[in-house]
Amino acid sequence: MTTARHRDPAHSDTPPGAPRTLAEELRTRPDDGLAALLHARPDLLTPVPGDLTQLATRAGTRASVVRALERLDRFALQTAEALAVAPDPCSYERLTALMTGDDPGPEAAETARRLPHAVAVLRAQALVWGAEDRLRLVRTARELLSPSPSNPSPTGLGPTVAEATSGMSPGRVQEIIGAAGLPPTHDPVSAVTALAELFGDRTRMAALLDQAPPQSAEVLDRLLWGPPYGSVTAHPAPHLQWLLDRGLLLPAAPGNVVLPREAALHLRGGLAHRAPEPVPPELVPAAEYGARAVDASAAGQAFTALATVEELLKEWETGTGPLVLRAGGLSVRDLKRTAAALDVTEPVAAFWAELAYGAGLLASDGEADERYAPTPAYDDWLALPAEDRWLRLATAWLAGTRTAGLVGTRDAKARTLAALGPDLDRSPAPEVRARVLRLLSEAPEGTAVTPDSLLARLRWERPPRGGPAAPQTPDLRSRLARWTLAEAELLGVTGRGALAAHGRALLGPDPQEAAGLLAPLLPTPLDHVLLQADLTAVAPGPLERPLAAMLDVLADVESKGGATVYRFTPGSVRRALDAGRSAADLQAFLAEHSRTPVPQPLAYLIDDVARRHGRLRVGSASAYLRCDDDALLAEILADRRSANLRLRRLAPTVLAAQTPPDALLEGLRAMGYAPAAESAEGDVVVARADVHRTPARTAPTPVPDGPPVPDETLLGAAVRAIRAGDLAATAERKPAETSVASPPPSNGRLPRTTSAETLATMQAAALTGSAVWIGYVNADGAASQRVIAPVRVEGGFVTAYDHTADEVRTYPLHRITGVAELADDPA
Repeated sequence: MTTARHRDPAHSDTPPGAPRTLAEELRTRPDDGLAALLHARPDLLTPVPGDLTQLATRAGTRASVVRALERLDRFALQTAEALAVAPDPCSYERLTALMTGDDPGPEAAETARRLPHAVAVLRAQALVWGAEDRLRLVRTARELLSPSPSNPSPTGLGPTVAEATSGMSPGRVQEIIGAAGLPPTHDPVSAVTALAELFGDRTRMAALLDQAPPQSAEVLDRLLWGPPYGSVTAHPAPHLQWLLDRGLLLPAAPGNVVLPREAALHLRGGLAHRAPEPVPPELVPAAEYGARAVDASAAGQAFTALATVEELLKEWETGTGPLVLRAGGLSVRDLKRTAAALDVTEPVAAFWAELAYGAGLLASDGEADERYAPTPAYDDWLALPAEDRWLRLATAWLAGTRTAGLVGTRDAKARTLAALGPDLDRSPAPEVRARVLRLLSEAPEGTAVTPDSLLARLRWERPPRGGPAAPQTPDLRSRLARWTLAEAELLGVTGRGALAAHGRALLGPDPQEAAGLLAPLLPTPLDHVLLQADLTAVAPGPLERPLAAMLDVLADVESKGGATVYRFTPGSVRRALDAGRSAADLQAFLAEHSRTPVPQPLAYLIDDVARRHGRLRVGSASAYLRCDDDALLAEILADRRSANLRLRRLAPTVLAAQTPPDALLEGLRAMGYAPAAESAEGDVVVARADVHRTPARTAPTPVPDGPPVPDETLLGAAVRAIRAGDLAATAERKPAETSVASPPPSNGRLPRTTSAETLATMQAAALTGSAVWIGYVNADGAASQRVIAPVRVEGGFVTAYDHTADEVRTYPLHRITGVAELADDPA
């Protein structure tokens, strides 16, 4: 394991006063510098390191370094990659040469101008340490970024001459330097050094390459920018043999050769990277609209989003919602049905279902026959103003880790991922969504940017692991960004591809401001419709909730859009009568809410259906049919279509059936009659759809992407604790007058003193107000070192100001392993 105590093999050349380890450099940083490190790498805080040596050791662990490298922008990562192939330590001048090359131009000047910032970023995250003339990349980062046959470097460079010739015989090394025109040496080490110096000398190397056959130059060009490995036969061609003889190609494995790093750097003109990218790609405008047009378009889509979510949950609230698959989630068939009901594509239907689920409005009911249904929170959501309902959906989408775009794809085990099912969480989703919206906010108001330029910017800010992703296999962040653009448009965060004003406010400190900006843009619900003579009603806009609810019962929706068209049919009127409404109630309702007179055909339809409604009564015997008009019952018995109902007259006004009541109702309605269900007491049963709700459910918890970012309070407390622990671990201590069996404490070890000595030292420190260093074991058996200033010692306890915790605490004396005076009081 890499530790922060690792030193360069030759510390003798370290300038006096320069830090020799990462821990020593961390001790020179101010508190805000340590806080910045912990903020950038929050994994270092779990748990809080006991001192700066522990912090440095943890900062060099593989998992932590990998996470830190993944969060670098492309130029900072390129700088780290250049340090990985540079000598260790590396001077700033040498690093600049690797990043700018031998022939600086305008692009190289920009690289040199931005290089100090990249180095500062690496230093702030404890990936680079040391003075400007001795920059060191932490060992784990160097191991991760250095080139090897199994782990090619993103620079495309291969091993050094010394690494490539490490297993070569001394005689062969002497043959190579002789062919290269160098004098023989006394040992292989000096021979390898001479060859590396030749490759690094621009003048001598140019003269050597001028002698190369043309085909040799072509081979070097193919290996120049990587990968630097090639294959040769047992009897290479003359142009290959020329390169092998002079060490320009060195053996890497049987049948394989490699271009050494020093030679490649000469051929590249000193560049570690083919194309350094110090400047992030610009966002390219795709179209420009007026800010009001964008806001209006986004508001219209926001209203559509609310209507769609409400329609989806209304479909599933009658107890006949889709079943939950055994493995969890929605079946493909149910997703198709939902998409058809919402008149959208299946991916869009999956997004609306996931959005309602993420907002806590939808869940499984937990019954034996488990189905999806709205939660009680859905009723509370419906009672909110439209802008607040949208805000709840938008904030749930922005913070959620569930990713609807994965629905229909396959996981690592080739299993299809289902909507509302498991395995849809992707931890980077919230960060990517927020970053996409912030990049859109950088464009002028009303300006949409091209998706390709936005994706290029994201890839620069967080380069994909293993280098830029190929177009046919986009990385996860790129896919999340594309889904974010589409979902933001569906949700009304953007309009025509540009970020709306309420979308910008969504990113601010007070998201409620977004609801305030959206409210004036949403259409005002109407309290009226326009009745037509063709048995339709036109709603010229969104309707108030009671009016819309009643029309959903009384009529069927024929078409949607800017205006909703409802059609009245005998079946829809009967549905309203079954719900307990009378013909007079329906006539009065339509007259009250219509801006046009009630058309005569509609009035006749309501009266005709009402006149026939309930004349036939169906009850449960097995089932029976009752009617005061015996001629009507005779007509039904004579109808051939009633044969499958197996009716039999029991009395002039009663028929018995061998079918259940619900089947009898459906059969008679199919014959054109309008029967009504009857209770055991003989009353008409009012048929209302039962509203099904799940038990109280909480919204799904987002899956975090690593440890949470600490706030300022936690950072301040952590820095104080680390400083105090480091003080306890590194402060010079006065030798205690102890017996041979109790040696004085040393750095990194808990002090050991007898109970009497501990009590006496504590009492003396309390009298003089001085600080002492103690070893302490808590109730869980965890040992720690602390610096305390005793205030009172009595009753077997010491009350002291704890510099580690920055507060006054009380410690049992029997848990203190020992005490030692500090050479210098920390105060």
